Amino acid sequence: MADWSAWIGRTQTQKDVLTPGLLTRFRAMLDSAATGKMAAQGIHWCLCLPDAPTADLGADGHPLRNDSPESFLPPVPLPRRMWASSKMAFLAPISATSPVHRQSRIAAVSEKTGSTGTLVFVDIDHETHADGTLAIRERQTVVYREATTTPPAPRPADTAPDLSGWQWHRPLLPTEPLLFRYSALTFNSHRIHYDLPYAVDEECYRGLVVHGPLMATLLLDLAARELGDNKLARFAFRGQSPAFAGEPLHLVGKAGGNEITLAVLAGDGRRVMSAEAGL
Repeated sequence: MADWSAWIGRTQTQKDVLTPGLLTRFRAMLDSAATGKMAAQGIHWCLCLPDAPTADLGADGHPLRNDSPESFLPPVPLPRRMWASSKMAFLAPISATSPVHRQSRIAAVSEKTGSTGTLVFVDIDHETHADGTLAIRERQTVVYREATTTPPAPRPADTAPDLSGWQWHRPLLPTEPLLFRYSALTFNSHRIHYDLPYAVDEECYRGLVVHGPLMATLLLDLAARELGDNKLARFAFRGQSPAFAGEPLHLVGKAGGNEITLAVLAGDGRRVMSAEAGL
């Protein structure tokens, strides 16, 4: 087991501005009818982005990992990287033209062995400030995995998921343009989201992979369509299985008092993402 203790406590500060153009494009990506300067929850994932030069990208499209003093994330030598989960508190909304800065800190690095081999989990604490006010506090978990040579499973037959226990439902077909637009908004060049031969031949997926934070953003948008913008005080999501472009999804939710349960279901009923929120 590698010793990652030197990386715990490492910090990074990034600055940005929520421009009116970014807010307009974010709404267009979601097919949102919202107007005005106040942004919907989830916009923070489009701010304070990695800005590595193109020459410094690895074969997968992510920035190359190294152990230089300027590096923030530890150089985990496992090739596959995923955003596994996040847990956040929404403390104040973010509006267009707001100056934004994010303070990030490596909170923990742990190594485990699972059914797919070695796994390394990196927990990152983020504090996003807008107009000098703490707007969002988030714990993000990134997981690194070993490469796989297992051929992708064939697409299962679409069925009618049991939606009887859900109050809210929005069917959605994630298209290649939707994935491209979210990659552009988040400056995400991970090739599993746009390069089909790479996703299939190198990472053994059966199609282009839908971003985890995109699905989380769609769940936040579902809650906003039902409750109104910026109503959630907290939100947490966990990815459970991959979703693919061209395969139908079902965004579902239900409320009980101040507690909200949300999920993304695949066309065959498989749970892709689970989420919880509170007012």
